[in-house]
Amino acid sequence: MAKYEFKLPDIGEGVVEGEIVTWHVEIGSIVKEDDALVDVMTDKATVTIPSPIDGTVSTLSGDIGDMVAVGSTLISFDTEQGEKIEDSGSTNISEPVVAPPEPAVVAPPEPAVVSPPEPVVVAPPEPIVVTKPEIVSKNKSKKVLASPAVRRRAREIGINLSMINGSGPAGRVRHSDLDAYVAADGAIGGRQINSMTMKREDVTEVKVVGLRRKIAEQMVISKRTIPHFSYFEEIDVTELEKLRQTLNATRDETQPKLTYLPFIMLALSKIMPQHPECNARYNDQENIVSRFGAVHLGIATQTERGLYVPVVKHVEVMDVWQAAAEMQRVTGSARNGTASLDELSGSTFTITSLGRDGGLGATPIINHPEVSILGVHKAREMPVVRSGNIVIRRIMNVSSSFDHRVVDGADGAALIQNLKKMLETPALIFI
Repeated sequence: MAKYEFKLPDIGEGVVEGEIVTWHVEIGSIVKEDDALVDVMTDKATVTIPSPIDGTVSTLSGDIGDMVAVGSTLISFDTEQGEKIEDSGSTNISEPVVAPPEPAVVAPPEPAVVSPPEPVVVAPPEPIVVTKPEIVSKNKSKKVLASPAVRRRAREIGINLSMINGSGPAGRVRHSDLDAYVAADGAIGGRQINSMTMKREDVTEVKVVGLRRKIAEQMVISKRTIPHFSYFEEIDVTELEKLRQTLNATRDETQPKLTYLPFIMLALSKIMPQHPECNARYNDQENIVSRFGAVHLGIATQTERGLYVPVVKHVEVMDVWQAAAEMQRVTGSARNGTASLDELSGSTFTITSLGRDGGLGATPIINHPEVSILGVHKAREMPVVRSGNIVIRRIMNVSSSFDHRVVDGADGAALIQNLKKMLETPALIFI
C-alpha cells in the first residue's frame, strides 16, 4: 500500500487559490481515475477536479468554504501500487463551467465512519403504500446519504433514515422525502405529527459559501458603492398582449412562444441611442463612464444554485423571434449549469423579472458596474379610466433603479417613459 498526495493544480490563468464548494468524496471513499473529487470556485469559474488515480481516500484537506492555495495538498490516497507515487501538481481538468448541476455523491460500500444509531421506527399497524419516496427496508450496512439538517430533522420527528429511499442523487434523502414519509404515515414513533400545532425549536445553520458567497459580495458592493434611486411606472400592455397572442398563433406546438420580455428587449434596444447614459458601466476607481453603442442585456435568472445573469448580446440587430430564442438559450444554459464565462459577462443593462409572481413593485439592485436595471412585474386585468369611462385594461408595473452618480433622475425617468410609449404602442417597436 502506497500513499499518494494530490495537490490543487493550476486551474486557470492568474488563479492562486480556490474555495472548496462541494466534496464529492469522503474519507474511505473508493474512487476510480477521473471520478469527481471536489468542486472548487475561483473568481472566474467553478471547476470540478477529477481523480488522477484509482485509490481510497485517506485524508481531505479543508472543509466547504475553505480557501485552498494552488499547489497545496488537497487529498491523500491509499493506492495499491508497490511504491510511493509523487504528484506532479497537475491533472487533466475539464474546461471550466460555471456552477455545474448538483453533483452526484460517491457512496462507499464500506464507509470508514459509522453514523450514530438512528431512532427505530415503530412498525405501523397497517401497511404503508406510497409512491415517492419508496419506503422499503434498506441494507443497514450501507451509509444513508443525507445532509446534517435532514439528519437532525429526522431525529427530532423520530424517522429512521434507513427506511427511506431518497429521491436525490445517489439516493440522497432530502427534506421533501421526509415530508412525503410523514404525509404517508401520519404517526411516527407512536405519536401523531401535526406540523400546524407543533412547537418548532430547531435552528438550521447554513454556511454561506460558493456562489451564494459571491452573490452576497456582489450585492454588498452594489449597495455600498452605488447611490441608488428608483422609479416606478404603470404600463398599459393591452395592445401588446393582442400582438403577442397574434404572433404566437402563427407558431406550432414545437416552436417557442413569445413572452413580454422579447418585446421589452427590442424596445430598449430601440431607445438606448436616446439614453446613452443608461446603457453604460461606471469604473468608480478611475472615474470613467463607458457608454456602449451595443445593447447587451443581462437577464437575471434564478437557478437551483443561485442567481445568474446570462447575457443576450447585440439585441440591437435582432428581431423579436431571435431575441426570444437567444434569451431562452442563455437562460437555459444558466439553469442547467453549462453557461460559459462569455455568456455570463459583458452586459450593459440588466432586466430582472419574476413573471407571474412578480408582485406590484420592487427596488432592484444594480448589477455592478452597470448603472441601470429594469424590474418587470406581473401583468393583470384592472379597471382604468379612459375618456371618462371605466374600462378593463391589462396593466403591467415596472420598477427601475439607477446609479445617481452618473444618471440624473430626469434621465432615468425619461428612459422609462420612452419605454412606456413603445410598449403601449407596440408598432413603434418595429418601425
